[in-house]
Amino acid sequence: MPDRTTHWDNVYATKGEAEVSWFQDSPAISLEMIRVAHPDHHAAIIDVGGGASRLVDALLQDGYRDIAVLDLSANALDAARKRIGAAASTIDWIVADATTWQPAKTWDIWHDRAAFHFLTDPHDRAAYVERLRSAVAPDGHVIIATFAPNGPEKCSGLPVQRHDSASLSAELGPEFELIETRSEVHHTPWHSTQAFQFSRFRRRGQL
Repeated sequence: MPDRTTHWDNVYATKGEAEVSWFQDSPAISLEMIRVAHPDHHAAIIDVGGGASRLVDALLQDGYRDIAVLDLSANALDAARKRIGAAASTIDWIVADATTWQPAKTWDIWHDRAAFHFLTDPHDRAAYVERLRSAVAPDGHVIIATFAPNGPEKCSGLPVQRHDSASLSAELGPEFELIETRSEVHHTPWHSTQAFQFSRFRRRGQL
């Protein structure tokens, strides 16, 4: 198995935007949860594992301006950059692995619909949470969407770790308070379905 970066660069080099199972034309639940968590358009938002997702487009259209997108794959971020056009220059594009990256600032909202459920090794999950703690501001929000317990066991040929809000709470620890959870039946471009769950947490207290 190639390393994670090579795997995802190959995926985005060989498949079009709408040729992957996780493609969403409109990331409605993510956007709704971000709006509820922080309606102030000056909020700093990072989309972890954002790849070529259209969430960044939706955030720009909604009026948010302090946006970062992190992904392992430079090819994925290039696809998003080209799609967005001139406004892409206002986005902080970060090519990094969320388990080894060193955050340079803090964000009000950490969003992830694509990365965490690929971390099947507990050590990788612990490393991810360590970075998350460094990157989320006091009273900041964490929105993580994963395959639900009845969701797929694999995605893009890789095994995944399915979660519900309880297992995510255990991973993040008591520092993060569960605020809400939502279910989604995602319809893939080839008309199959995948069960997702979205959980939103608020960081308690101060750093």
